[in-house]
Amino acid sequence: MKGVLLVNLGSPDSTKTKDVKRYLGEFLMDERVIDVPYLLRLLLVKGIILNTRPKKSAAAYKKIWWEEGSPLIVLSERLQEKVQAKTKFPVALAMRYGNPSIKAGLQELHDKGVTDVLMVPLYPQFAMATTETILVLAHELQKKYFPKMVLTHIPAFYNKKEYIKVLGDSIQNYLSDKEWDKIMFSYHGVPERHIRKSDITKSHCNPSDQNFACCKAQSPAHEFCYKHQCYETTRQVVAYLNLREDQYFTTFQSRLGRDPWLQPYTDKTIEEFAENGVKKLAVVTPAFVSDCLETLEEIGMEGKEEFIEAGGTDFYAVPCINDNDDWVDVLASWINK
Repeated sequence: MKGVLLVNLGSPDSTKTKDVKRYLGEFLMDERVIDVPYLLRLLLVKGIILNTRPKKSAAAYKKIWWEEGSPLIVLSERLQEKVQAKTKFPVALAMRYGNPSIKAGLQELHDKGVTDVLMVPLYPQFAMATTETILVLAHELQKKYFPKMVLTHIPAFYNKKEYIKVLGDSIQNYLSDKEWDKIMFSYHGVPERHIRKSDITKSHCNPSDQNFACCKAQSPAHEFCYKHQCYETTRQVVAYLNLREDQYFTTFQSRLGRDPWLQPYTDKTIEEFAENGVKKLAVVTPAFVSDCLETLEEIGMEGKEEFIEAGGTDFYAVPCINDNDDWVDVLASWINK
């Protein structure tokens, strides 16, 4: 029997500091998120970060928390319910970090008699800290707890025309009654070393190249290159919306630590735009399918405040595709095929 497991990033169980600390501990101790030797990671996370960051993050979560719970969890549940209504296969939901866990999702499907599971990581672009860590953990759990279960997965869908159409239409619909000067495509940032580590050719990727020449040149490395896939998402959406070159820009957000991360940085670019005369800015976050802390608070609140303080007048945080009916139809069609 076949079944489906939708997997998103995850969220703390509540906005209490202890729950946020537990969540951040699981997230940041993942060797594909902070990819340094275990003892150094342990020192950084439990010796430094978890002594300061949970209280600040808890305050940020409180700003965006809904009555029903975490926006990311609630939106993911709505997506799961809608997709389930469009397919005959059992559809379960899991989070890479926090609850419901991937183990719980696989167990739910197992209890329904499912032996063949289609994993659907809810990330358009491939990255070590997103898609890869989901698949690695899922296969570890399958071998340990569900040895007769077969796992397959939907690969990164950043360049699928159906996805591009859904994303493009959602942007167009949201901005249809608004005036804007420029659209910023802001993707979640990753350290430059993650790009090099994901390069299957070990010679193609140059993540520090601001002209992204390697991203434009054809290479097998693109199958797992997050930077290329981000820029390609922008390129295809821009073409779909027929935007001019001076109407859009691509940036990366949410960096941590002192190591070089993908640039240009979202926060600095937002300020530069306002200081250079951009008055009305729209920000799209195509690395996320579901709205979450990074889109609602970091962009929708902090980004807006930075833009207005620097001289901007209108700031639009374009919602993610969430449980958009067109997105549900696309996801269901992939599953049914």
